[in-house]
Amino acid sequence: MTLRSRIPEAIAREPWHVIVPLFALNTFGSAVLYSAAGGKLSPWALLHEIHFAVFLVMALVISRLPRELFQLLAYPGYGLLIVMLVLVELIGGIGGGSQRWLDLGFMTLQPSELMKPGIVLVLARFFETLPPSMTRSWRTLLPLGGLVAVPAGLVMLQPDLGTGLAICAGAAVVIFLAGLPTSWFVGAGAAGAAIAPVAFFTLLHDYQRKRVLTFLDPESDPLGTGYHITQSKIAIGSGGFFGKGFGNGSQSHLEYLPEAHTDFAFATMAEEWGMLGGLFVIAIFMWVLRWGLQVARNAPDRFSMLLAAGMTFTIFFYMAINMMMVMGLAPVVGIPLPWISHGGSSMMTNMICVGTIMAVERWSRRGGSLAG
Repeated sequence: MTLRSRIPEAIAREPWHVIVPLFALNTFGSAVLYSAAGGKLSPWALLHEIHFAVFLVMALVISRLPRELFQLLAYPGYGLLIVMLVLVELIGGIGGGSQRWLDLGFMTLQPSELMKPGIVLVLARFFETLPPSMTRSWRTLLPLGGLVAVPAGLVMLQPDLGTGLAICAGAAVVIFLAGLPTSWFVGAGAAGAAIAPVAFFTLLHDYQRKRVLTFLDPESDPLGTGYHITQSKIAIGSGGFFGKGFGNGSQSHLEYLPEAHTDFAFATMAEEWGMLGGLFVIAIFMWVLRWGLQVARNAPDRFSMLLAAGMTFTIFFYMAINMMMVMGLAPVVGIPLPWISHGGSSMMTNMICVGTIMAVERWSRRGGSLAG
C-alpha cells in the first residue's frame, strides 16, 4: 500500500503543490516580522500566521465554488464594492493622510484591496457575455471604460494612487487577453505619455509629486523625502550575499528603516538573509506565478482563462511593484509584499486570487461541475 493510498481522499486532492510553497513563504515572512519586532511574536508575526490560516481556509472554500456562482456574483459583487468605496469617502477611517478603511466592528476593511480581484472578475464576465463581433468594436469602449474608471477614480480620491494604478493594470491585462486591437493599447499608451506631464502638475497631490521626484533623485533629500528609499537601499546592500544573520538587522532594529514590517519588509529580510533570502522569495513567487499561468492556459473556457490570468497578474503586480520600490526602481507606493509584509487586507486579497485560480484548476479537471 502506497503512502498516497493511505491519505484520505479529501486531504490528498487538495492543491498541495501550491499550499506548501505558500506556507513556506508565509512562515519565512513571519520570521522576518518576528525579527522586526525585536524577537517577539506580537504584534506582527503571530497575527501574520493567523491571517494566513484563516484566509487559507477561505481560499479552499472559494476553490470549491462552481463556475456558475462566480458568473452570477460578478456584477452584484462589483456593485457592492462600488458602494463600499463610496462609503469610504463618506464615513471611512483616516490613517496616514488617506481615507481608505471601513470599520465593520469586528474588523477594519480596505475595500480598494478587494477591488483588485473584483475588477478582474467583472471584466472576465463582461467579455464572456460580449458577442465576438463586438470585441474589436469601438462601441465596447464606453461600458468597458466605465467599469474601470469608476472604481479607479474613487480609489484615487482617497487618495491611493498605487492601488488605483493596480486596478487599472489588472484591468488592462484582462482587456488585452480578451483580444482588443493592439493599436488601441498603443494609442492609449501614447495618449497617456502625452497627458502625463499635465497630470503630474495638476492631478497629483504634493506628496505624490515629491515621491516621483524622489524616485528620480533620492539622494537630493536623503533626510527628507528620500529617506525611505535611501535607508531601504542601505539595508539591502549591507546584507550582501549571505546576510547579517537572523535577528541582526541594524536598520530595522535601530529604527532607521521606516515601515520595516509592511512596505519595506523585503528590505528587512534582505539585510538579515542576504541575496540568498531574496532568491528564495523570488523562487516561490515564480513557482506560484508559473502555476497560475498554466491554469489559465488550460482553462476550459474564455471566462475561466481571463479570470485565472487576471488573478495571477494581480499577485505579480504586488510582488513586482513592492520589490522595485524597495530597490529604488519605482516610486514609493503603499503596496505590501504578499505573504511577507504584515497586513490583513492584502493577505485576504492575495488569498482570494489564489483560491480563484484553484477553482479554475478544479473546473479544468472536472468540467466546472457544481462540486468544483
